[in-house]
Amino acid sequence: MNNKKGDVKDVGHIGDYFGCGSAAFPPEHRKLVEEHLGWSDIGIGHTVAPYAYEDGYYASIDQFQYNDKEPIGVNLVFEHLQPVVGGKRWILNPDLVVALRLIKEGANWVRPEEDFVVVARESFNESGEHQLIEIKREFLLDYLAARNLSLRLSYYHQRVENVPSLEGSDYAELAELQEERDGGRFELLIRDISDVFGGSWAMFRAWRTDVDEDEDAPVMGPENDHNTGHESSKGQRGGYEGIRVEGEFWRDEWIEHQSRSMRVRGDADANLPQFIVETDGKRMASSELDNEDIGRWLWFRSSVVTDLLGHRGFALKWYTAETGAICSTSGYATHFGINSADLLTVYAYDIARLTAWEQHIWAAHNVAPDGKVSGELLSAQVKTQPASTHAVEEKLFGSMRMLEQGFRDKFGVALFSHDIDDESAMQQVSRFHSRDQASLLRLAKELVRVFSDRLNIRDLRKLSIHAEKEKLGSNKLLQDILSQKVGTDKARQVFAEIAGTYDMRVGDAHPTGSKVTDAIKLAGIDQSNSYLRQGEQLIHNLGRAVWFTGKYLFEKSEPHEN
Repeated sequence: MNNKKGDVKDVGHIGDYFGCGSAAFPPEHRKLVEEHLGWSDIGIGHTVAPYAYEDGYYASIDQFQYNDKEPIGVNLVFEHLQPVVGGKRWILNPDLVVALRLIKEGANWVRPEEDFVVVARESFNESGEHQLIEIKREFLLDYLAARNLSLRLSYYHQRVENVPSLEGSDYAELAELQEERDGGRFELLIRDISDVFGGSWAMFRAWRTDVDEDEDAPVMGPENDHNTGHESSKGQRGGYEGIRVEGEFWRDEWIEHQSRSMRVRGDADANLPQFIVETDGKRMASSELDNEDIGRWLWFRSSVVTDLLGHRGFALKWYTAETGAICSTSGYATHFGINSADLLTVYAYDIARLTAWEQHIWAAHNVAPDGKVSGELLSAQVKTQPASTHAVEEKLFGSMRMLEQGFRDKFGVALFSHDIDDESAMQQVSRFHSRDQASLLRLAKELVRVFSDRLNIRDLRKLSIHAEKEKLGSNKLLQDILSQKVGTDKARQVFAEIAGTYDMRVGDAHPTGSKVTDAIKLAGIDQSNSYLRQGEQLIHNLGRAVWFTGKYLFEKSEPHEN
C-alpha cells in the first residue's frame, strides 16, 4: 500500500509505503529460507508467474523457486499481469479456495458451510488495482496444517517526509541510525533532497548515416565507424531545497500451523458442545453421540428452528404433520419431530454429525427430556412406517394452488396478480414463527401477504355482481363470487376465518385491545393452546377456508339464489 502527498522532490511531501510478501514452505526448507530469503526475495523482488524453459521443464505459477528449476515452496497469491487491457490482478491460489470450499462474492471469499463467513477479502486502490488480500488466521492455519506448510511473511515499511530544515521540525533531535527492533531491522536516513535527486547526468546519442530515405526498401549493412554518427552531452541537476527524513523497517516472520485441520483434512474438533440426554440433566459430549447406533434422542426448544432459519442457506422442509427437517449449508437434512410438549425431538447422531458451529446453535436450545419422543418421528425412524399426515403449511399452499388452477379453468382468469415460490414463502409461513401474541399477529400478516394481498382485484371485480363492488377489497370480492354459488350466509361462514386472519394483520400495528381478541376468535384460534399450536391452527384454518372456497366454487351444483 502506497500513500503519498505532494511531489517526492518538494518540501511538504509525505510518503508512506507498506509491503508484505508471502510464500509457504515445507519443514525441510525452513533453514534455507531463514538464512537466504528476505524482502527482496519474497517481497518486492519476487515474480509470481509461470515459466516454460527451452528444455521442456515447466514451472507452474504456484511454485516458489529458489533457483531455476528448484521449487522449494508454494505461492498462495498469484499476480496476473494484463498488458493488453491494462492493469494487473491478484488471484488467491485455487487450491486453497477449493480445499476450504470457498466461493467468491464481490471482493470477499466466503465459506457457505460456516454460515457464509468471510474467509478472505480483497482491497483495491483508487485505480482499481489490488493492494491487499487478507485471510482469517484460523482458516489459513487449517490449510497449512493439511499441507504441512509454514507461511513465511516478509514486511517492508517506509515512511518519508520532506521538511525545510531539521531545526524546528519533529526530527530536530534525530540522527541517522541502524538497529534491531521489534523482531526486525530499522534504519533512519537523513539527507539533503538535492543529494537524493540531484547530481550530474550524461547523455549519449548514436545514429546511422547509411540509409537512403528515397529507396523503397532500404537495407542497412553491418554497423561500423563510417556509417554511424554520435553526440554526447552532460550537465548538473540541482536546485532542490529541504531535508529528506526517511525511516525503513524490514521484518520476516513465520506463521505456524497447529497440526490440526478440521476443514480440509477432517480432523476431530476438540471444542464440540455437550448435550443434555437425561431428565436429571446428565450430559454427553457430542463426540460420544457421533455414532449412528447411539440409540438416543435429544430435546430442543422449538425456537431453534427460527434461529437456524435466520442463517443464510437454511431451509425448513415438512415430511408429515409433525415431522420435518432443517436443511443446512453443511448438506445435511436434520430430521425432527414435534412432541406433545411442543419440543423438537431429534435423533442424537443427526446432531452430532453436523458442523461445529451448527451444533453450538442446537446446543443453545437443548433442554432436558420433557414429553416423549415425537410419535410420528418414531414411526418413521424406528418402525419405518412414516405417518400419512400432512403439515398444515403444505396443505395451505396446496389448497391455494388448487384454487388457483380451478379458477383459471372455470373463469379463464388468473386468481392471483403474481406468482410466488411456495418453498421460499413457506420459510416465513410456519408455526414456528408464532412465539407470543405479537409474533402470532406477524404470522397472520405473512398469511395475508401470500393470499389476500395477491388476489387479482381487477378480474375479481369483473366477476363480482355486488352493487358496491368498486368499493370492495380482495377478500370481499372473492367472497361475493362464492356467494353466487352457495349463498351469502354460507360464503360469509367460509370466509370468517379469512376475515379474522386479515383483521389480525391489521392488529399487528396495535397488538392490544378487544379488536385483536375479536380477530383472533374470528380466525378460529383457541387461545388456551400454546403459541406454537395457535400458529399451527391459524395456518390450518386459513388453508381449510381456501380449500372449501375451491370445493364450493367448482363442485357441480345448481347456482344458489340469494
